[in-house]
Amino acid sequence: MTTMTETSARFREFKMPDVGEGLTEAEILKWFVQPGDTVTDGQVVCEVETAKAAVELPIPFDGVVHELRFPEGTTVDVGQVIIAVDVAPGSGDAPAATTETVQQPVAEAEPEAEAPKGRQPVLVGYGVAEASTKRRARKGVEIPGPAAAAIQAEMNGHSAAPREARPLAKPPVRKLAKDLGIDLTTVTPTGEGGVITREDVHAAAAPAPAEVREQAVAQPAATAEPVAVPASTDGRETRIPVKGVRKAIAQAMVGSAFTAPHVTEFVTVDVTRTMKLVAELKEDKDMAGVRVNPLLIIAKALLVAIRRNPGINAAWDEANQEIVQKHYVNLGIAAATPRGLIVPNIKDAHAKTLPELGEALGELVSTAREGRTSPAAMAGGTVTITNVGVFGVDTGTPILNPGESAILAVGAIKLQPWVHKGKVKPRQVTTLALSFDHRLVDGELGSKVLADVAAVLEQPKRLITWA
Repeated sequence: MTTMTETSARFREFKMPDVGEGLTEAEILKWFVQPGDTVTDGQVVCEVETAKAAVELPIPFDGVVHELRFPEGTTVDVGQVIIAVDVAPGSGDAPAATTETVQQPVAEAEPEAEAPKGRQPVLVGYGVAEASTKRRARKGVEIPGPAAAAIQAEMNGHSAAPREARPLAKPPVRKLAKDLGIDLTTVTPTGEGGVITREDVHAAAAPAPAEVREQAVAQPAATAEPVAVPASTDGRETRIPVKGVRKAIAQAMVGSAFTAPHVTEFVTVDVTRTMKLVAELKEDKDMAGVRVNPLLIIAKALLVAIRRNPGINAAWDEANQEIVQKHYVNLGIAAATPRGLIVPNIKDAHAKTLPELGEALGELVSTAREGRTSPAAMAGGTVTITNVGVFGVDTGTPILNPGESAILAVGAIKLQPWVHKGKVKPRQVTTLALSFDHRLVDGELGSKVLADVAAVLEQPKRLITWA
């Protein structure tokens, strides 16, 4: 068997990078290459899903794909090798790709080769964190494949005496099995190398009919939809694993709701003139190619209100007991996607003209719907808009995006009877709701911001007079 020393100069390994903000793992959604394919520096080889978004990973060197270490649908820790590439093809017989790969944990992974001078990382946080190569090696490392016993014994300093095999499963899967009262030795593994997956544990907890089980196993991982597993034989209940973006949303919302004291205020406003302005802008040649809709004017109105009341654009620093005033606005827009609700933001929205804001808003929404929003696009937001009106909802009490002090909810715009110039007339009306962090935003400031947004939407000429 070829050793790592003999192949180290010829074969390079690409490890799962930290694609943003200290994330520890990612799920491989789809491979774009297969063993034998030629790859070039910067070529996207796979798509992964983190707790924040789906991200495409480019390979940082040229060569021929030798081996894919994990199948689609596998959750991989940051720092684990996911693909091996032959960077010197044709220089000799290459060892055949095998599933007997020693899959070491991050703590035992060898350091990434130093990048050439002047070369910039292709991803935010690219590479394994320095600390990951300095942790003490763990004992009892699990290695799949027929050669496991010999390699295991060598790494742990013991003889290769036969012993009862321990089921292969990651710690979260073991905890799930323990919580459900499942003995892992009775579970049939479906993961590569005989690894037990979450779906295997759920199936053991509540065996599904054969045809349902086959469909669950065969479901393409690229859909990024959690595999629903029947929780009862009569079909009255179904369990859906919570992971990725959905899991992160749940944790963030709980943290926000129980950390920041929320206050929500409401106002109903006549937006007939705003709707007329939207119609006029759609015909304006200066707005050609820009997606013009009410959300664009609402976003601009909020930016005007923030400029008039800058105290709303701040954050609470719990550790230092300080209010952090932001002198820029990264405007978050809540977007519903197949993977859950995400909040990408428009960087420096306060400095953009109306056409520039419209272009940025259109790009943000289309990227989110395609599931291509990057972690960087969701970091650093200062204030958020959520448009519940697209679902026909009148209003709501939005929860603050963590790290922000205010969020504006926009309800459905409907034709309603309204007193206008002393007479009841049909007018376009909507309800706005502003939630804010009462630790740093008092009722007066919150009320002023909401009133200013409403005033601009009622009289859009204030976009000019208040500028």
